[in-house]
Amino acid sequence: MRKKIIAGNWKMNKNFEEAMALTSEIVNMLKDEYKGSAETVLIPPFVYINAVSRMLEGNISSGAQNCSNHASGAYTGEISGDMLKTIGAKYVIIGHSERRQYFAEHNDWLAKKINAALLSKLFPIYCVGETLQERENNIHFDVLNSQISEGLFHLSNEQMKNVVIAYEPVWAIGTGKTASTEQAQEVHAFIRNLVKEKFGSDISENLTIQYGGSVKPDNAVELFSAPDIDGALVGGAALQSRTFVDIVKAMK
Repeated sequence: MRKKIIAGNWKMNKNFEEAMALTSEIVNMLKDEYKGSAETVLIPPFVYINAVSRMLEGNISSGAQNCSNHASGAYTGEISGDMLKTIGAKYVIIGHSERRQYFAEHNDWLAKKINAALLSKLFPIYCVGETLQERENNIHFDVLNSQISEGLFHLSNEQMKNVVIAYEPVWAIGTGKTASTEQAQEVHAFIRNLVKEKFGSDISENLTIQYGGSVKPDNAVELFSAPDIDGALVGGAALQSRTFVDIVKAMK
């Protein structure tokens, strides 16, 4: 049975007091209101991970927004997977579209980050997705094929079991636009089939594929009803406790 995961990516938001308040509100709301089986993941900025992790309980975990492809060394400003693991992180986002766009992270580079995360016993959330121009030019499946094959196809079956994929159409991130359920399901099914061709049906059927792109409570229920959508990677809506918890509750 595939794991359902709702993750909130806080990006570069909240000061320390605000981060602690948001964490406390989410933890208390979920404890009181949510009886479903989805795992909730809070992904704050690096500097808050340890404090956030200490506040979590139940089926709530923490994660990081990025990690280095190096284990240690003279890499000023970088954060290794082991560092993240030892302060409580369970997951790490690799290849978010903002990292690809603003920091020129390419698939080969991200493959190394996937390796580093797995070596540190972290679960990578590998982000893929097309721009609006790529979709309008009808090359979005080619883009996704390249992102997935170049980023993940070097892994063994055992390693692939620990990877989560998040489909985030770049044109729907922070824009208020959302892929229709039909569009999202079509891509999720394509990704699952692509993984099946490389790793086999056992791996593909148990692969968690999240949707990300302006997910809100009013579209979450319909999105989660699609057979190949196993949760969400939530951006802006994760910064409001009530809104985020309502998205979690949409996953039955």
